[in-house]
Amino acid sequence: MTSGVSSAKSPFNTSTERVERVLCFTAHPDDIDFGAAGTIAAWTAAGVQVTYCIMTDGDAGGFDPVDRERIIELRATEQQRAAELVGVKDIRYLHEHDGYLEPTHNVIKQVVKLIREIRPDIVLTMHPERNWDRLQKSHPDHLAAGEAVTRAVYPAVENPFAYPELAEAGLMAYKLPWLWFISSPEDRENHFVDVTKHVDAKLDAIRIHASQHPDIEGMERVVRGMLMANGARAGLPAGASAESFHVVSVNGSSTIAGF
Repeated sequence: MTSGVSSAKSPFNTSTERVERVLCFTAHPDDIDFGAAGTIAAWTAAGVQVTYCIMTDGDAGGFDPVDRERIIELRATEQQRAAELVGVKDIRYLHEHDGYLEPTHNVIKQVVKLIREIRPDIVLTMHPERNWDRLQKSHPDHLAAGEAVTRAVYPAVENPFAYPELAEAGLMAYKLPWLWFISSPEDRENHFVDVTKHVDAKLDAIRIHASQHPDIEGMERVVRGMLMANGARAGLPAGASAESFHVVSVNGSSTIAGF
């Protein structure tokens, strides 16, 4: 399990919560590496099984017109290589078009299907609320990913009568314990993970997405600065780094069915 640094507002107690499986939904290849690769590296090092689901193919990404015909293949290759650097081998795609992702019932049903199949302890996704302090966190696809996953998590995943064809196929209702958000508005963030030992792995994973970064050195400076700022917000020693999350308890000891 990761070494968490919960704020007073965090419902997640790192010392008592058992995490064996994590399922991550993001809009584009590279989103997960910017948002949580350090935490994921810590999870996999502790034996946690982590699966990625990338909801679009990232086909509108990149800067070089020469890459247009091969951008989908290029970004899938980059994501696979980046995932391997932090110990993740299982990557799924929904193959939605980059820039066109919406929380439709077709998308939500696919999310429900995968959650019921993997039955994770944590679903990690992008925040459905716009971040006005750093608008780049709130690409419309990011917001759509967060909204689709949130709608899937409650009530559809745990409702045995939602998408009945899934139950008929053997994918039964499941009560998810935890929902973690990345790309959150700062005032929503309530949980930090010390990733000081995994900063290099995170940056190595981000660098793999070279098709998306015309200024690698500038990107690295910004990421390091953000991680250290998070470390300071988390109360870690000077120079330490942290990743930040908005953690929501979906089904816990105080949950009442239907409320």
